[in-house]
Amino acid sequence: MNQIGVIMGSDSDYQVMEETLEILRQFEVSFEVIISSAQRTLERTINWVKGFETQGGKLIIAAAGLAAHLPGVVAGATILPVIGVPMSSGALEGIDALYSIVQMPLGIPVATVGIGAARNAALLAVQILTIQDRSLRIKVKDYRAQMLQDIEAKDEALQKQLSEVS
Repeated sequence: MNQIGVIMGSDSDYQVMEETLEILRQFEVSFEVIISSAQRTLERTINWVKGFETQGGKLIIAAAGLAAHLPGVVAGATILPVIGVPMSSGALEGIDALYSIVQMPLGIPVATVGIGAARNAALLAVQILTIQDRSLRIKVKDYRAQMLQDIEAKDEALQKQLSEVS
C-alpha cells in the first residue's frame, strides 16, 4: 500500500514534481505517481483517486498549471487530504493556477503550497503523516535540525569571508 499518491496533469510537470518524489524517498514514505488530466481523462482520474483511497492511500499531492482543475477534481472525488501544487506556466506564470487551487468552494478544501513548491508539498505531506507515525516524526525533527546546521555553517562561512575583506 502506497501512503502518498502524486498526480500530475501533464508530463511537463514531472521536472518540478521530481522534488516531491526525492523528499518522499528521503523520508522513506511509499508513493505512487500518475499522469492524468482533469479535463482530458476525467474518468481515468476519478477511477485512480477512488482506487488509491480504497487501497488505503492516506494523502494525495496534485500538480496542475493554467486553469488547475486537477487538485479540485481530486478533492471532490475523495475524503483524503489533497495538497495542490500550482505549476508555473502560461502567460500568468502560475498565478492563475495558484488562484484556481487556493480558491476552492466551501466544503472541498485543498491545501495549497506556493507556485512550483513541490518540495514543500512533500514536506507538508510527510508532516501530516507524522500524526500517526512516531518514527517519521523523528525523521522530520532530524531534517529540521540539519537545516539549522546548514544555515549556521553558511552564515559562519559568510562571516569569515566578510572579515577577510575588511
